[in-house]
Amino acid sequence: MRHLAVFLALTAAATGARATPLAARQAQAIVAGCVAEAAGRHQSHAIAVVDMGGRLVAALRMDGNGSGIMDFALAKAEAAAAWGFSTAQMAEGARGTPGFAAAPHVVTVAGGLPVWSADGRERLGAVGVSGEAPADDAACAQAGIDAAGLRSAPTGH
Repeated sequence: MRHLAVFLALTAAATGARATPLAARQAQAIVAGCVAEAAGRHQSHAIAVVDMGGRLVAALRMDGNGSGIMDFALAKAEAAAAWGFSTAQMAEGARGTPGFAAAPHVVTVAGGLPVWSADGRERLGAVGVSGEAPADDAACAQAGIDAAGLRSAPTGH
């Protein structure tokens, strides 16, 4: 029950955000930041950045990743855009809330993060990363958001 309360609070915060479009330059900066993080770790990822509606704004499939990896990155981004919180949090929620994993647009593997404005007041979209271990995918997504000067959580979280 505690998990359900956390999800409801996160969803309420996410749905209260205004819809500001994610600019292409911001999405490209997220991709570039993730690529820089991956290069430093000698890793290869597929990266998808979507707007609030889950529509693709920027993407890159780094060398060594098949098309299925790109599809999974996009699914992670779409999930984080739809729900307004990370796919790692979805995995946690699925463990504590029966049936949640089967809900629409739920991905229970880390690597999908929402993208918030620099001040944390407006949700802009989401990024999904796949191709390495889930923790590395999530770290790459966060590095991309940081490099773009944006946030992965609203103000106060």
